[in-house]
Amino acid sequence: MCQQQFVTMADPKYLDQITERVERLLLRHEELQRTNTLLMDQVLALQAERDLLKSRLNTARARIEALLERLPEADAPEAHRKDSE
Repeated sequence: MCQQQFVTMADPKYLDQITERVERLLLRHEELQRTNTLLMDQVLALQAERDLLKSRLNTARARIEALLERLPEADAPEAHRKDSE
């Protein structure tokens, strides 16, 4: 039985099939590596964009908070009206 399997595996047609399959797998592997590289580049670009947007959001939030602090309190106009009566 072992002798028969060896003969079958040594068959040039069988070896050609294995070689063709290995070559296809290598091509697919290269394609996947290129795709992975492109996706990693996209991830890095999106992370940089996210960080920039977070920074802009924090800046805008700080500006709004500073403006809100400059506004008079809501009850201050009422107190002013009572004093003028």
